[in-house]
Amino acid sequence: MARQEDFRCRWSPDSGYMRWLITTQAMFDLLETDIVVFQETKIQRKDLRDDMVLVPGWDCFFSLPKHKKGYSGVVIYTRQSMCCPIRAEEGISGVLCPPNSSTNFSDLPEEQQIGGYPTLAQTSDALDSTSLATDFVTLDSEGRCVILEFPAFVLIGVYSPATRDESRDDFRLGFLNLLDRRVRNLVSMGKRVFLAGDLNISKEEIDTANAESAMRKNGMTAVEYFSTPARRLFNHLLEDGKVYGKRDHGREHPVLWDICRGFHPIRKAMFTCWEQKVNARPGNFGARIDYVLCSFSMKDWFSGSNIQEGLMGSDHCPVYATMKDMITIDNTEVNIKDVMNPSGMFHHGQRIQEYSVKDMLPLSGKLIPEFDRRQSIRDMFKRKPTLSVEQSFETPIQYKIDIALEHTRAAISTSDTKNPVPEEKIVDDNSTQGLSSPRRRAAIEKGAASSFANNKRLLHEKQSNRPLKRVKSVSTAPPASNQTNGQQSLEGFFKPKSTGAARSDNVSITEESSTEQSLPRALPSNAIPQRAPMISSSTGPLPVEIAFTPEDSEEDTTLRSMPVSLVTQGNWANPLTVHDPIESKESWSRLFSKPAAPI
Repeated sequence: MARQEDFRCRWSPDSGYMRWLITTQAMFDLLETDIVVFQETKIQRKDLRDDMVLVPGWDCFFSLPKHKKGYSGVVIYTRQSMCCPIRAEEGISGVLCPPNSSTNFSDLPEEQQIGGYPTLAQTSDALDSTSLATDFVTLDSEGRCVILEFPAFVLIGVYSPATRDESRDDFRLGFLNLLDRRVRNLVSMGKRVFLAGDLNISKEEIDTANAESAMRKNGMTAVEYFSTPARRLFNHLLEDGKVYGKRDHGREHPVLWDICRGFHPIRKAMFTCWEQKVNARPGNFGARIDYVLCSFSMKDWFSGSNIQEGLMGSDHCPVYATMKDMITIDNTEVNIKDVMNPSGMFHHGQRIQEYSVKDMLPLSGKLIPEFDRRQSIRDMFKRKPTLSVEQSFETPIQYKIDIALEHTRAAISTSDTKNPVPEEKIVDDNSTQGLSSPRRRAAIEKGAASSFANNKRLLHEKQSNRPLKRVKSVSTAPPASNQTNGQQSLEGFFKPKSTGAARSDNVSITEESSTEQSLPRALPSNAIPQRAPMISSSTGPLPVEIAFTPEDSEEDTTLRSMPVSLVTQGNWANPLTVHDPIESKESWSRLFSKPAAPI
Protein backbone atom coordinates (compact mmCIF):
# COMPACT_ATOMS: atom_id res chain seq x y z
CA MET A 1 0.00 0.00 0.00
CA ALA A 2 1.63 3.19 -1.19
CA ARG A 3 -0.10 5.54 1.24
CA GLN A 4 -0.87 4.35 4.73
CA GLU A 5 -3.62 6.89 5.17
CA ASP A 6 -5.69 5.24 2.43
CA PHE A 7 -7.38 1.87 2.27
CA ARG A 8 -7.61 0.97 -1.40
CA CYS A 9 -10.06 -1.36 -3.06
CA ARG A 10 -9.62 -2.03 -6.77
CA TRP A 11 -10.57 -4.57 -9.32
CA SER A 12 -9.36 -5.43 -12.77
CA PRO A 13 -12.22 -6.90 -14.73
CA ASP A 14 -10.59 -9.26 -17.20
CA SER A 15 -8.45 -12.37 -17.23
CA GLY A 16 -5.78 -10.67 -19.31
CA TYR A 17 -4.12 -9.43 -16.13
CA MET A 18 -3.88 -13.00 -14.87
CA ARG A 19 -1.78 -13.86 -17.93
CA TRP A 20 0.88 -11.21 -17.55
CA LEU A 21 4.49 -12.28 -17.77
CA ILE A 22 4.98 -11.15 -14.18
CA THR A 23 4.05 -12.78 -10.91
CA THR A 24 0.75 -12.12 -9.17
CA GLN A 25 2.69 -10.61 -6.29
CA ALA A 26 4.40 -8.13 -8.62
CA MET A 27 1.06 -7.23 -10.17
CA PHE A 28 -0.44 -6.45 -6.76
CA ASP A 29 2.56 -4.29 -5.90
CA LEU A 30 2.01 -2.40 -9.15
CA LEU A 31 -1.69 -1.87 -8.39
CA GLU A 32 -0.89 -0.67 -4.84
CA THR A 33 -4.08 -2.17 -3.48
CA ASP A 34 -5.44 -4.15 -0.55
CA ILE A 35 -8.45 -5.85 -2.19
CA VAL A 36 -8.41 -7.03 -5.80
CA VAL A 37 -11.45 -8.42 -7.63
CA PHE A 38 -10.86 -10.26 -10.91
CA GLN A 39 -13.59 -11.21 -13.36
CA GLU A 40 -13.58 -13.56 -16.33
CA THR A 41 -10.59 -15.54 -15.14
CA LYS A 42 -11.40 -18.30 -17.69
CA ILE A 43 -9.60 -20.99 -15.72
CA GLN A 44 -10.53 -24.33 -14.24
CA ARG A 45 -9.44 -25.79 -10.95
CA LYS A 46 -6.76 -27.88 -12.64
CA ASP A 47 -5.28 -24.68 -14.11
CA LEU A 48 -4.59 -23.11 -10.72
CA ARG A 49 -0.89 -22.59 -10.04
CA ASP A 50 1.12 -21.86 -6.93
CA ASP A 51 1.71 -18.25 -7.93
CA MET A 52 -2.07 -17.74 -8.23
CA VAL A 53 -3.04 -19.29 -4.88
CA LEU A 54 0.00 -19.18 -2.59
CA VAL A 55 0.67 -15.47 -2.91
CA PRO A 56 2.72 -14.39 0.15
CA GLY A 57 0.68 -12.10 2.39
CA TRP A 58 -2.57 -12.57 0.46
CA ASP A 59 -5.66 -14.75 0.77
CA CYS A 60 -7.85 -15.65 -2.21
CA PHE A 61 -11.43 -16.80 -2.83
CA PHE A 62 -12.37 -18.44 -6.14
CA SER A 63 -15.64 -19.09 -7.95
CA LEU A 64 -15.01 -21.34 -10.95
CA PRO A 65 -17.51 -22.59 -13.55
CA LYS A 66 -19.04 -25.95 -12.69
CA HIS A 67 -19.74 -27.16 -16.24
CA LYS A 68 -18.38 -24.85 -18.93
CA LYS A 69 -14.63 -25.22 -19.18
CA GLY A 70 -12.44 -22.14 -19.42
CA TYR A 71 -15.41 -19.82 -19.13
CA SER A 72 -16.27 -16.96 -16.79
CA GLY A 73 -14.82 -17.14 -13.25
CA VAL A 74 -14.34 -14.64 -10.39
CA VAL A 75 -11.66 -14.39 -7.69
CA ILE A 76 -11.11 -11.91 -4.86
CA TYR A 77 -7.68 -11.36 -3.25
CA THR A 78 -7.35 -9.73 0.17
CA ARG A 79 -4.15 -8.46 1.77
CA GLN A 80 -3.84 -10.23 5.11
CA SER A 81 -1.93 -7.39 6.78
CA MET A 82 -4.83 -4.98 6.18
CA CYS A 83 -8.10 -6.89 6.03
CA CYS A 84 -9.56 -10.27 6.88
CA PRO A 85 -13.16 -11.31 6.00
CA ILE A 86 -15.32 -12.98 8.61
CA ARG A 87 -17.54 -14.89 6.14
CA ALA A 88 -17.24 -15.98 2.51
CA GLU A 89 -19.71 -17.44 0.02
CA GLU A 90 -19.79 -18.48 -3.61
CA GLY A 91 -22.78 -17.55 -5.77
CA ILE A 92 -25.65 -15.09 -5.30
CA SER A 93 -28.58 -17.31 -4.39
CA GLY A 94 -27.08 -19.26 -1.47
CA VAL A 95 -27.96 -22.66 -2.96
CA LEU A 96 -24.31 -23.69 -3.39
CA CYS A 97 -22.46 -25.48 -0.60
CA PRO A 98 -19.23 -24.65 1.21
CA PRO A 99 -16.20 -26.84 0.44
CA ASN A 100 -16.42 -30.34 1.97
CA SER A 101 -20.03 -29.78 3.02
CA SER A 102 -23.46 -30.85 1.74
CA THR A 103 -25.32 -27.99 3.45
CA ASN A 104 -26.30 -24.95 1.38
CA PHE A 105 -25.00 -21.55 2.43
CA SER A 106 -28.60 -20.47 3.04
CA ASP A 107 -29.18 -23.44 5.39
CA LEU A 108 -26.13 -22.89 7.59
CA PRO A 109 -26.59 -21.70 11.18
CA GLU A 110 -27.51 -18.04 11.33
CA GLU A 111 -24.14 -16.98 12.77
CA GLN A 112 -22.41 -18.52 9.72
CA GLN A 113 -24.67 -16.91 7.10
CA ILE A 114 -24.12 -13.62 5.29
CA GLY A 115 -27.88 -13.40 4.80
CA GLY A 116 -30.17 -11.65 2.33
CA TYR A 117 -30.86 -14.75 0.23
CA PRO A 118 -33.50 -14.17 -2.48
CA THR A 119 -36.62 -16.29 -2.62
CA LEU A 120 -38.44 -17.63 -5.67
CA ALA A 121 -41.35 -15.33 -4.87
CA GLN A 122 -39.07 -12.29 -5.08
CA THR A 123 -37.61 -13.22 -8.46
CA SER A 124 -40.60 -14.77 -10.23
CA ASP A 125 -42.58 -11.52 -10.37
CA ALA A 126 -40.33 -10.17 -13.13
CA LEU A 127 -39.56 -13.39 -14.99
CA ASP A 128 -41.31 -16.54 -16.03
CA SER A 129 -40.94 -18.95 -13.10
CA THR A 130 -40.73 -21.88 -15.48
CA SER A 131 -37.79 -20.46 -17.43
CA LEU A 132 -34.22 -21.56 -16.98
CA ALA A 133 -33.27 -18.13 -15.63
CA THR A 134 -35.16 -18.71 -12.39
CA ASP A 135 -33.20 -21.89 -11.65
CA PHE A 136 -30.87 -20.69 -8.90
CA VAL A 137 -28.50 -23.63 -9.31
CA THR A 138 -28.06 -22.87 -13.01
CA LEU A 139 -27.52 -19.16 -12.39
CA ASP A 140 -24.74 -19.90 -9.90
CA SER A 141 -23.12 -22.70 -11.90
CA GLU A 142 -20.97 -20.48 -14.12
CA GLY A 143 -18.71 -19.03 -11.42
CA ARG A 144 -19.94 -15.45 -11.61
CA CYS A 145 -19.99 -14.23 -8.01
CA VAL A 146 -17.96 -14.27 -4.79
CA ILE A 147 -19.29 -12.58 -1.64
CA LEU A 148 -17.12 -11.63 1.34
CA GLU A 149 -18.38 -10.10 4.55
CA PHE A 150 -16.26 -7.76 6.63
CA PRO A 151 -17.48 -6.10 9.82
CA ALA A 152 -17.70 -2.85 7.83
CA PHE A 153 -19.62 -4.06 4.76
CA VAL A 154 -20.46 -6.95 2.44
CA LEU A 155 -18.27 -7.08 -0.68
CA ILE A 156 -19.84 -8.58 -3.81
CA GLY A 157 -17.50 -9.37 -6.69
CA VAL A 158 -19.57 -10.13 -9.78
CA TYR A 159 -19.24 -10.86 -13.49
CA SER A 160 -22.58 -10.30 -15.22
CA PRO A 161 -23.46 -12.09 -18.49
CA ALA A 162 -23.04 -10.04 -21.66
CA THR A 163 -25.50 -9.56 -24.52
CA ARG A 164 -24.53 -12.14 -27.12
CA ASP A 165 -27.73 -13.45 -28.70
CA GLU A 166 -31.35 -13.90 -27.79
CA SER A 167 -30.78 -17.40 -26.44
CA ARG A 168 -29.01 -15.93 -23.40
CA ASP A 169 -31.43 -13.09 -22.65
CA ASP A 170 -33.39 -15.06 -20.04
CA PHE A 171 -30.22 -16.12 -18.27
CA ARG A 172 -28.88 -12.57 -18.26
CA LEU A 173 -32.08 -11.04 -16.90
CA GLY A 174 -32.41 -13.79 -14.36
CA PHE A 175 -28.89 -13.15 -13.08
CA LEU A 176 -29.39 -9.37 -12.84
CA ASN A 177 -32.75 -9.83 -11.11
CA LEU A 178 -31.19 -12.22 -8.59
CA LEU A 179 -28.34 -9.76 -7.93
CA ASP A 180 -30.80 -6.89 -7.44
CA ARG A 181 -32.83 -8.86 -4.89
CA ARG A 182 -29.73 -9.98 -2.95
CA VAL A 183 -28.39 -6.42 -2.69
CA ARG A 184 -31.75 -5.02 -1.57
CA ASN A 185 -32.23 -7.78 1.00
CA LEU A 186 -28.80 -7.10 2.51
CA VAL A 187 -29.52 -3.36 2.71
CA SER A 188 -32.89 -4.02 4.33
CA MET A 189 -31.08 -6.12 6.96
CA GLY A 190 -29.04 -3.02 7.87
CA LYS A 191 -25.83 -4.20 6.21
CA ARG A 192 -23.70 -1.96 4.02
CA VAL A 193 -22.94 -3.29 0.53
CA PHE A 194 -19.96 -2.70 -1.76
CA LEU A 195 -20.55 -4.04 -5.29
CA ALA A 196 -17.62 -4.28 -7.70
CA GLY A 197 -17.39 -5.94 -11.08
CA ASP A 198 -18.07 -6.15 -14.76
CA LEU A 199 -21.84 -5.65 -15.15
CA ASN A 200 -21.76 -5.43 -18.96
CA ILE A 201 -24.21 -2.50 -18.91
CA SER A 202 -23.57 1.12 -19.80
CA LYS A 203 -25.72 3.26 -17.53
CA GLU A 204 -26.44 6.30 -19.79
CA GLU A 205 -25.35 8.01 -23.00
CA ILE A 206 -22.22 9.53 -21.47
CA ASP A 207 -20.99 6.03 -20.62
CA THR A 208 -20.75 4.72 -24.17
CA ALA A 209 -19.22 6.04 -27.37
CA ASN A 210 -21.81 4.50 -29.72
CA ALA A 211 -25.06 5.40 -27.92
CA GLU A 212 -26.32 7.71 -30.67
CA SER A 213 -25.33 5.39 -33.51
CA ALA A 214 -26.98 2.44 -31.75
CA MET A 215 -30.23 4.35 -31.34
CA ARG A 216 -30.23 5.44 -35.00
CA LYS A 217 -29.36 1.95 -36.19
CA ASN A 218 -32.17 0.32 -34.21
CA GLY A 219 -34.62 3.16 -34.69
CA MET A 220 -34.92 3.77 -30.97
CA THR A 221 -35.69 6.90 -28.97
CA ALA A 222 -33.83 7.86 -25.80
CA VAL A 223 -36.74 6.61 -23.70
CA GLU A 224 -36.72 3.28 -25.46
CA TYR A 225 -32.93 3.05 -25.16
CA PHE A 226 -33.04 3.52 -21.38
CA SER A 227 -36.06 1.26 -21.04
CA THR A 228 -34.33 -1.90 -22.29
CA PRO A 229 -34.85 -4.57 -19.58
CA ALA A 230 -31.24 -4.91 -18.40
CA ARG A 231 -30.48 -1.14 -18.38
CA ARG A 232 -33.80 -0.30 -16.69
CA LEU A 233 -33.22 -2.89 -13.96
CA PHE A 234 -29.68 -1.55 -13.36
CA ASN A 235 -30.82 2.06 -13.19
CA HIS A 236 -33.42 1.09 -10.58
CA LEU A 237 -30.52 0.07 -8.37
CA LEU A 238 -28.55 3.34 -8.62
CA GLU A 239 -29.22 6.68 -6.98
CA ASP A 240 -28.94 8.78 -10.15
CA GLY A 241 -30.16 6.12 -12.56
CA LYS A 242 -32.59 7.24 -15.24
CA VAL A 243 -35.91 5.41 -14.94
CA TYR A 244 -38.74 6.46 -17.27
CA GLY A 245 -42.26 5.87 -16.11
CA LYS A 246 -43.39 4.28 -12.89
CA ARG A 247 -40.79 2.40 -10.91
CA ASP A 248 -41.11 -1.36 -10.67
CA HIS A 249 -42.72 -3.06 -7.68
CA GLY A 250 -40.14 -3.83 -4.99
CA ARG A 251 -37.68 -1.33 -6.51
CA GLU A 252 -39.30 1.88 -5.40
CA HIS A 253 -36.03 3.27 -4.02
CA PRO A 254 -32.43 3.11 -5.21
CA VAL A 255 -29.92 1.59 -2.77
CA LEU A 256 -26.44 2.06 -4.33
CA TRP A 257 -24.19 5.01 -5.24
CA ASP A 258 -21.91 5.06 -8.31
CA ILE A 259 -18.61 5.98 -6.64
CA CYS A 260 -16.48 6.70 -9.71
CA ARG A 261 -19.17 8.78 -11.41
CA GLY A 262 -19.78 10.56 -8.11
CA PHE A 263 -16.19 11.89 -8.17
CA HIS A 264 -16.37 12.66 -11.92
CA PRO A 265 -20.00 13.61 -12.58
CA ILE A 266 -19.55 15.27 -15.99
CA ARG A 267 -16.43 13.55 -17.28
CA LYS A 268 -16.83 12.22 -20.79
CA ALA A 269 -15.08 9.29 -22.44
CA MET A 270 -14.41 7.66 -19.07
CA PHE A 271 -14.48 4.23 -20.65
CA THR A 272 -13.29 0.97 -19.12
CA CYS A 273 -13.72 -1.49 -22.02
CA TRP A 274 -12.75 -1.41 -25.71
CA GLU A 275 -13.46 -3.72 -28.62
CA GLN A 276 -10.26 -5.59 -29.47
CA LYS A 277 -11.39 -6.81 -32.90
CA VAL A 278 -11.32 -3.28 -34.30
CA ASN A 279 -8.44 -2.01 -32.09
CA ALA A 280 -10.72 0.60 -30.55
CA ARG A 281 -8.57 1.40 -27.52
CA PRO A 282 -6.05 3.81 -29.11
CA GLY A 283 -8.95 5.99 -30.26
CA ASN A 284 -10.75 5.53 -26.89
CA PHE A 285 -13.92 4.31 -28.59
CA GLY A 286 -15.38 2.18 -25.80
CA ALA A 287 -17.90 1.97 -22.97
CA ARG A 288 -18.02 2.18 -19.19
CA ILE A 289 -19.38 -1.17 -18.06
CA ASP A 290 -17.19 -1.75 -14.94
CA TYR A 291 -18.31 -0.21 -11.67
CA VAL A 292 -17.58 0.31 -8.00
CA LEU A 293 -20.86 0.86 -6.14
CA CYS A 294 -21.66 1.25 -2.46
CA SER A 295 -24.50 1.87 -0.03
CA PHE A 296 -25.52 5.45 0.66
CA SER A 297 -24.21 5.29 4.23
CA MET A 298 -20.67 4.74 2.85
CA LYS A 299 -20.50 7.86 0.67
CA ASP A 300 -18.25 9.76 3.07
CA TRP A 301 -15.83 6.83 3.45
CA PHE A 302 -14.03 7.47 0.15
CA SER A 303 -11.32 9.96 -0.66
CA GLY A 304 -11.19 9.25 -4.39
CA SER A 305 -12.11 6.94 -7.26
CA ASN A 306 -10.95 6.69 -10.85
CA ILE A 307 -10.07 4.41 -13.75
CA GLN A 308 -6.57 3.38 -14.86
CA GLU A 309 -6.98 3.52 -18.62
CA GLY A 310 -3.22 3.56 -19.18
CA LEU A 311 -2.71 0.16 -17.56
CA MET A 312 -2.49 -2.32 -20.42
CA GLY A 313 -2.83 -6.10 -20.50
CA SER A 314 -6.55 -6.59 -21.13
CA ASP A 315 -9.47 -5.21 -23.12
CA HIS A 316 -10.65 -3.74 -19.77
CA CYS A 317 -8.86 -1.34 -17.44
CA PRO A 318 -8.94 -1.37 -13.64
CA VAL A 319 -11.31 0.83 -11.65
CA TYR A 320 -10.45 1.68 -8.06
CA ALA A 321 -11.88 3.38 -5.00
CA THR A 322 -9.75 4.67 -2.14
CA MET A 323 -11.11 4.61 1.39
CA LYS A 324 -10.15 7.07 4.07
CA ASP A 325 -8.09 6.04 7.05
CA MET A 326 -10.75 7.26 9.50
CA ILE A 327 -14.45 6.69 8.77
CA THR A 328 -17.68 7.42 10.59
CA ILE A 329 -20.01 4.60 11.65
CA ASP A 330 -23.12 5.40 13.69
CA ASN A 331 -21.77 8.89 14.48
CA THR A 332 -18.53 7.38 15.80
CA GLU A 333 -15.17 7.86 14.13
CA VAL A 334 -13.22 4.61 13.81
CA ASN A 335 -10.09 3.46 12.04
CA ILE A 336 -10.83 1.58 8.82
CA LYS A 337 -8.56 -1.31 9.89
CA ASP A 338 -10.65 -1.89 13.02
CA VAL A 339 -13.76 -2.67 10.94
CA MET A 340 -12.03 -4.54 8.11
CA ASN A 341 -10.85 -7.34 10.39
CA PRO A 342 -12.42 -9.66 12.97
CA SER A 343 -13.04 -8.17 16.37
CA GLY A 344 -9.91 -7.95 18.49
CA MET A 345 -7.39 -8.08 15.62
CA PHE A 346 -6.91 -4.28 15.41
CA HIS A 347 -7.48 -1.53 17.95
CA HIS A 348 -7.26 2.13 16.92
CA GLY A 349 -5.46 1.06 13.77
CA GLN A 350 -2.78 -0.91 15.63
CA ARG A 351 -2.53 -4.67 15.23
CA ILE A 352 -2.90 -6.56 18.50
CA GLN A 353 -3.39 -10.05 17.08
CA GLU A 354 -1.51 -11.58 14.15
CA TYR A 355 -3.23 -13.25 11.23
CA SER A 356 -2.98 -17.04 11.50
CA VAL A 357 -4.22 -20.19 9.77
CA LYS A 358 -7.21 -20.40 12.11
CA ASP A 359 -8.49 -17.13 10.63
CA MET A 360 -8.86 -18.71 7.18
CA LEU A 361 -12.39 -19.33 5.93
CA PRO A 362 -13.47 -22.65 4.34
CA LEU A 363 -13.71 -20.96 0.92
CA SER A 364 -10.09 -19.80 1.05
CA GLY A 365 -8.06 -20.94 -1.96
CA LYS A 366 -5.20 -21.87 0.32
CA LEU A 367 -7.38 -24.63 1.79
CA ILE A 368 -7.94 -26.29 -1.58
CA PRO A 369 -6.53 -29.84 -1.13
CA GLU A 370 -3.91 -29.31 -3.83
CA PHE A 371 -2.51 -26.29 -1.97
CA ASP A 372 -3.42 -26.95 1.67
CA ARG A 373 -0.41 -26.77 4.02
CA ARG A 374 1.83 -26.04 1.07
CA GLN A 375 4.46 -23.35 0.87
CA SER A 376 5.48 -21.16 -1.99
CA ILE A 377 9.03 -21.46 -3.30
CA ARG A 378 9.90 -18.17 -1.63
CA ASP A 379 8.64 -19.41 1.76
CA MET A 380 10.58 -22.68 1.40
CA PHE A 381 13.91 -20.83 1.10
CA LYS A 382 13.08 -18.05 3.56
CA ARG A 383 15.50 -18.05 6.47
CA LYS A 384 13.78 -18.58 9.79
CA PRO A 385 14.73 -16.23 12.64
CA THR A 386 17.32 -17.68 14.96
CA LEU A 387 17.43 -17.33 18.71
CA SER A 388 19.89 -15.02 20.35
CA VAL A 389 22.80 -16.36 22.36
CA GLU A 390 21.02 -15.56 25.61
CA GLN A 391 17.80 -17.29 24.50
CA SER A 392 19.67 -20.33 23.22
CA PHE A 393 21.91 -21.05 26.22
CA GLU A 394 20.41 -19.60 29.35
CA THR A 395 17.95 -22.33 30.30
CA PRO A 396 19.71 -25.39 28.80
CA ILE A 397 23.05 -24.59 30.46
CA GLN A 398 21.42 -24.07 33.83
CA TYR A 399 19.67 -27.42 33.45
CA LYS A 400 22.92 -29.19 32.55
CA ILE A 401 24.70 -27.61 35.48
CA ASP A 402 22.04 -28.91 37.86
CA ILE A 403 22.41 -32.41 36.40
CA ALA A 404 26.20 -32.26 36.75
CA LEU A 405 25.91 -31.20 40.39
CA GLU A 406 23.58 -34.09 41.21
CA HIS A 407 25.93 -36.61 39.59
CA THR A 408 28.98 -35.18 41.34
CA ARG A 409 27.38 -35.29 44.78
CA ALA A 410 26.27 -38.86 44.19
CA ALA A 411 29.77 -39.88 43.09
CA ILE A 412 31.34 -38.28 46.13
CA SER A 413 28.98 -40.01 48.52
CA THR A 414 29.54 -43.47 46.96
CA SER A 415 33.26 -43.33 46.30
CA ASP A 416 34.52 -41.74 49.50
CA THR A 417 32.25 -42.97 52.27
CA LYS A 418 35.19 -43.59 54.54
CA ASN A 419 36.37 -39.98 54.31
CA PRO A 420 33.27 -37.81 54.56
CA VAL A 421 33.53 -34.25 53.36
CA PRO A 422 33.64 -31.70 56.18
CA GLU A 423 31.07 -28.98 55.90
CA GLU A 424 33.68 -26.25 56.09
CA LYS A 425 35.34 -27.63 52.94
CA ILE A 426 32.30 -27.02 50.74
CA VAL A 427 32.48 -23.72 48.91
CA ASP A 428 29.22 -21.75 48.85
CA ASP A 429 27.62 -20.99 45.48
CA ASN A 430 27.63 -17.26 46.12
CA SER A 431 31.32 -17.16 46.97
CA THR A 432 33.70 -15.33 44.66
CA GLN A 433 36.94 -16.90 45.96
CA GLY A 434 39.54 -17.41 43.24
CA LEU A 435 37.46 -15.95 40.43
CA SER A 436 39.46 -12.81 39.80
CA SER A 437 42.12 -14.46 37.65
CA PRO A 438 41.59 -14.18 33.89
CA ARG A 439 43.34 -17.54 33.43
CA ARG A 440 40.84 -19.14 35.77
CA ARG A 441 37.88 -17.68 33.85
CA ALA A 442 39.39 -18.94 30.57
CA ALA A 443 39.76 -22.41 32.04
CA ILE A 444 36.15 -22.35 33.19
CA GLU A 445 34.87 -21.38 29.75
CA LYS A 446 37.03 -24.06 28.09
CA GLY A 447 35.70 -26.65 30.51
CA ALA A 448 32.15 -25.56 29.75
CA ALA A 449 32.49 -26.32 26.05
CA SER A 450 34.03 -29.74 26.67
CA SER A 451 31.54 -30.69 29.37
CA PHE A 452 28.42 -29.70 27.45
CA ALA A 453 29.53 -31.36 24.21
CA ASN A 454 30.07 -34.66 25.98
CA ASN A 455 26.89 -34.40 28.04
CA LYS A 456 24.59 -33.69 25.06
CA ARG A 457 23.91 -37.32 24.15
CA LEU A 458 23.74 -38.46 27.77
CA LEU A 459 21.18 -35.85 28.73
CA HIS A 460 19.03 -36.76 25.72
CA GLU A 461 19.08 -40.43 26.71
CA LYS A 462 18.13 -39.58 30.27
CA GLN A 463 15.13 -37.59 29.13
CA SER A 464 13.93 -40.43 26.88
CA ASN A 465 14.50 -43.02 29.66
CA ARG A 466 16.58 -45.21 27.39
CA PRO A 467 19.37 -47.36 28.85
CA LEU A 468 22.87 -46.25 28.00
CA LYS A 469 25.06 -48.27 25.69
CA ARG A 470 26.96 -50.89 27.64
CA VAL A 471 30.71 -50.43 27.78
CA LYS A 472 33.46 -52.40 29.39
CA SER A 473 34.14 -51.51 32.97
CA VAL A 474 37.40 -49.78 33.71
CA SER A 475 39.74 -51.45 36.05
CA THR A 476 40.75 -49.57 39.19
CA ALA A 477 44.34 -50.68 38.73
CA PRO A 478 46.69 -48.05 37.30
CA PRO A 479 47.15 -48.40 33.53
CA ALA A 480 50.31 -49.72 31.99
CA SER A 481 53.00 -47.24 31.10
CA ASN A 482 52.56 -47.85 27.37
CA GLN A 483 48.75 -47.57 27.46
CA THR A 484 47.30 -44.32 26.05
CA ASN A 485 43.86 -42.88 25.90
CA GLY A 486 42.04 -42.13 22.66
CA GLN A 487 42.47 -38.73 21.10
CA GLN A 488 39.87 -36.31 22.49
CA SER A 489 40.82 -33.11 20.64
CA LEU A 490 43.60 -31.32 18.74
CA GLU A 491 45.02 -30.38 22.11
CA GLY A 492 46.95 -33.66 22.12
CA PHE A 493 49.16 -32.47 19.28
CA PHE A 494 50.46 -29.60 21.37
CA LYS A 495 50.74 -31.38 24.74
CA PRO A 496 53.95 -33.28 25.60
CA LYS A 497 53.59 -36.81 26.79
CA SER A 498 53.17 -37.06 30.55
CA THR A 499 55.04 -39.52 32.74
CA GLY A 500 53.47 -42.42 34.46
CA ALA A 501 53.57 -40.63 37.79
CA ALA A 502 51.74 -37.69 36.34
CA ARG A 503 49.12 -39.95 34.82
CA SER A 504 48.58 -41.71 38.11
CA ASP A 505 47.44 -38.43 39.62
CA ASN A 506 44.62 -38.17 37.08
CA VAL A 507 41.17 -39.49 37.69
CA SER A 508 39.31 -41.16 34.80
CA ILE A 509 35.56 -41.03 34.41
CA THR A 510 33.59 -43.50 32.25
CA GLU A 511 29.98 -44.24 31.48
CA GLU A 512 27.99 -46.68 33.54
CA SER A 513 25.82 -49.34 31.96
CA SER A 514 23.13 -48.93 34.59
CA THR A 515 20.62 -46.08 34.91
CA GLU A 516 23.24 -43.95 36.69
CA GLN A 517 24.76 -41.80 33.98
CA SER A 518 28.26 -40.42 33.64
CA LEU A 519 29.15 -40.61 37.34
CA PRO A 520 32.79 -40.12 38.36
CA ARG A 521 34.42 -43.34 39.50
CA ALA A 522 36.70 -43.68 42.48
CA LEU A 523 38.20 -40.34 43.43
CA PRO A 524 41.48 -40.08 45.32
CA SER A 525 40.94 -40.68 49.00
CA ASN A 526 43.04 -37.67 49.87
CA ALA A 527 41.07 -35.31 47.63
CA ILE A 528 38.13 -33.35 48.90
CA PRO A 529 35.89 -32.02 46.12
CA GLN A 530 34.75 -28.47 46.39
CA ARG A 531 31.87 -26.92 44.56
CA ALA A 532 32.98 -23.81 42.69
CA PRO A 533 30.70 -20.81 42.63
CA MET A 534 28.33 -20.12 39.75
CA ILE A 535 29.47 -17.48 37.31
CA SER A 536 27.14 -15.49 35.05
CA SER A 537 28.28 -13.91 31.83
CA SER A 538 26.78 -12.35 28.76
CA THR A 539 26.30 -15.78 27.22
CA GLY A 540 24.60 -17.28 30.26
CA PRO A 541 25.81 -19.06 33.40
CA LEU A 542 29.18 -20.79 33.18
CA PRO A 543 29.55 -24.45 34.16
CA VAL A 544 30.17 -25.69 37.64
CA GLU A 545 33.66 -26.95 38.44
CA ILE A 546 34.96 -29.44 40.94
CA ALA A 547 38.31 -28.46 42.50
CA PHE A 548 40.43 -30.98 44.42
CA THR A 549 42.25 -29.90 47.55
CA PRO A 550 44.73 -32.57 48.63
CA GLU A 551 45.21 -32.66 52.34
CA ASP A 552 48.29 -34.84 52.71
CA SER A 553 49.78 -34.44 49.23
CA GLU A 554 53.33 -33.23 48.70
CA GLU A 555 52.27 -31.33 45.53
CA ASP A 556 52.64 -27.60 45.39
CA THR A 557 49.99 -25.69 47.30
CA THR A 558 48.93 -23.89 44.14
CA LEU A 559 46.87 -26.97 43.31
CA ARG A 560 44.36 -25.86 45.94
CA SER A 561 43.31 -22.79 43.95
CA MET A 562 43.51 -24.17 40.42
CA PRO A 563 40.23 -25.54 39.00
CA VAL A 564 39.65 -28.70 37.08
CA SER A 565 36.62 -28.76 34.79
CA LEU A 566 34.27 -31.69 35.19
CA VAL A 567 33.91 -33.84 32.05
CA THR A 568 31.93 -36.95 31.40
CA GLN A 569 34.50 -38.84 29.36
CA GLY A 570 38.26 -39.03 29.32
CA ASN A 571 40.70 -38.00 32.08
CA TRP A 572 40.86 -35.12 34.50
CA ALA A 573 43.18 -32.51 32.98
CA ASN A 574 46.42 -31.97 34.90
CA PRO A 575 46.46 -28.30 35.90
CA LEU A 576 50.27 -28.36 36.34
CA THR A 577 50.98 -29.31 32.74
CA VAL A 578 53.10 -26.69 30.96
CA HIS A 579 52.92 -26.32 27.17
CA ASP A 580 56.18 -25.31 25.52
CA PRO A 581 55.30 -23.37 22.35
CA ILE A 582 58.84 -23.75 20.94
CA GLU A 583 58.81 -27.49 21.37
CA SER A 584 55.33 -27.74 19.84
CA LYS A 585 56.42 -25.69 16.84
CA GLU A 586 59.48 -27.88 16.29
CA SER A 587 57.29 -30.99 16.48
CA TRP A 588 55.00 -29.64 13.77
CA SER A 589 58.04 -28.65 11.66
CA ARG A 590 59.45 -32.18 11.82
CA LEU A 591 56.03 -33.64 10.99
CA PHE A 592 55.50 -31.67 7.79
CA SER A 593 59.13 -31.19 6.63
CA LYS A 594 60.48 -33.16 3.69
CA PRO A 595 63.11 -35.71 4.73
CA ALA A 596 66.64 -34.85 3.68
CA ALA A 597 67.97 -36.62 0.65
CA PRO A 598 70.69 -39.21 1.34
CA ILE A 599 74.24 -38.09 0.53
